[in-house]
Amino acid sequence: MSDISTERLHALDAVRGFALLLGVVLHATMSFWPGEQIWIVADAERSQGLFLTFYVIHIFRMATFFFLAGFFGRMVFHRMGARRFALSRGKRIALPLVIFWPITMFLIIVVATWALAKAHGWPIPQEFTQPPPQADVPLPFPLTHLWFLYVLLWFYLGTMILRAPIALIDRGGHLRGFGDKVIAFLTKSHLAPILLAVPVALALWANEGWYVLGGVPTPDNSLIPNLQAATAYGLAFVFGWLMNRRIDLFAIWRGRWLVNLVLAVALTFGCLVLSRDLPDATPAPQGMLSLAYAGGYGLAMWFWIFGLTGAALAFLDRHSPVIRYLADSSYWVYLMHLPLVMALQVVVSDMALPALAKFAIVLGVAMAILLGTYHVLVRYSFIGSLLNGRKKQRQSKRHNDEQGLPQADGAGA
Repeated sequence: MSDISTERLHALDAVRGFALLLGVVLHATMSFWPGEQIWIVADAERSQGLFLTFYVIHIFRMATFFFLAGFFGRMVFHRMGARRFALSRGKRIALPLVIFWPITMFLIIVVATWALAKAHGWPIPQEFTQPPPQADVPLPFPLTHLWFLYVLLWFYLGTMILRAPIALIDRGGHLRGFGDKVIAFLTKSHLAPILLAVPVALALWANEGWYVLGGVPTPDNSLIPNLQAATAYGLAFVFGWLMNRRIDLFAIWRGRWLVNLVLAVALTFGCLVLSRDLPDATPAPQGMLSLAYAGGYGLAMWFWIFGLTGAALAFLDRHSPVIRYLADSSYWVYLMHLPLVMALQVVVSDMALPALAKFAIVLGVAMAILLGTYHVLVRYSFIGSLLNGRKKQRQSKRHNDEQGLPQADGAGA
């Protein structure tokens, strides 16, 4: 199939990087949610607007990330071959998970202890020191916000296992060629986001414990990803892998970006309207209303993916040093942001300021520290080499453009 231009790779990598950076925004909202406290930090000021910010971001953020992870994954696989691909995934994904999980987990425990002490006094009352009840999940384990690395490893492994017999059976490429034609037909006929939404909607609706405002349940508490996340994010990963075979179809995404974003916004609004008649503090009953909500949610997810990716291809199709820098930094920023964001939420929790002002302080200070540490401690160090590949401190623009795969070896690959 036709090759993709360097500029388009810049656009797609920018989307992947922004999907990770939006995670900082998402977690920074969580101490300001109205209603019953579900986050370790509860601010004195609450904001419905910040909850809605979380709600919208959560619809598309990780699905977009996994879509692009699949897209870049196939690209890296065919550039490196199976053996080098496996080694690179071990270095870029598995090793950071092993290294950063204990660090961030320790820091989260420290901040959580501080938050409880500030809220309830020291020593912390015994009722707040008891471990939470074990979730009814197989192999429970606190993956925290690094669950995306763990799940990504499952997707890589599953793809490699499935690819081997397909390549053996389809030596002439006829089966895969037929698949390419199906992808092209679905994309050109507007059916792709609709059909992709069906498995997502059914998986969400089939979950008897589904809290509708939570969207896709985050698979952060078990070594076995839940069915809803595995379906939504696995489908996104596989579709991204297949789209790498038909990169020419991105021209259609680029041409339809506005229509797709308008539909995404409309469907998101429709879901919010439907949610008014569904419970928000308890699981939704399985009925026609929750099925309609699940269908709208799945459609919104995919129209956001098509719309945002198409918009990036339309407007971010040139090398930008700023966007490239943010995309490069996004892996480090996301790995290390959560305990820092939580600590800043503790600091501002009792300040006499509006919720939006405190949210801005948390987000602004966190990003300044994370980007500062990336530039000073990470970008040109062995840590940066581990996460993104080796970088030289002085690189010409021509050298940057000739790389062709910005960040393709990192978490987005």
